[in-house]
Amino acid sequence: MTPTFDRSPAAWRRALSRFVQVIPHTRELGLEVVEVGPEAVRMRLPWSDDLLGDASRGLVHGGALTMLLDTVCGSAVLRGLPAPEVCPTLDLRLDHYRPAVAGQALFAEARVVRVTESVVFTEGWAWQEEGRPVARGIGNFVRLGPRNTPPGFAEALFADEEVDGDA
Repeated sequence: MTPTFDRSPAAWRRALSRFVQVIPHTRELGLEVVEVGPEAVRMRLPWSDDLLGDASRGLVHGGALTMLLDTVCGSAVLRGLPAPEVCPTLDLRLDHYRPAVAGQALFAEARVVRVTESVVFTEGWAWQEEGRPVARGIGNFVRLGPRNTPPGFAEALFADEEVDGDA
C-alpha cells in the first residue's frame, strides 16, 4: 500500500530540502530549495569560491552547473511521480549558452516533461540573471519502482523533523 503524505507545496519544499541536505556535495555547497510548485522545482546555489573553474577569468566550473541541473531535475522527478521512488540519473545533457560568472548566485528550475513506466524525462534551466540562461539541461531518470525503492523512503523524505532553513 502506498503511504499517504501531505502534498502541499510547503511539504514538498521541506521534503526536497531534506533530500538536498543528505547529499554531501549539495549540503556543503549550500544548495537551497527556493520553490516547489505543481509544475516546477526551483533551487538556488549561493556564490562560493569553490564554484570557480577558471579563476583568472572568474568563471564557474561546468561541473557546478551539471550538479545543479542534475539535482533540480532529479528533484522535479520526485515531485512529478504519484509516489516518491528511487530514480537515478540515466542520462544528462547540458547545453551551455554563456559562461556563469564569479560573485553571483546560480538559480535553476526544472520540470517533468513526460513519465513512462521506466523513464522520467525532465528539462531544466540555470541562470544568474532572470531571462538570461547560462545552461539548459535535459535529464532522463530511470524508474526503479516500488520493488527497488527502500522501505520507508517516502516517510523519510516527509518526516516531521525540521530541516535547516525551515520555519
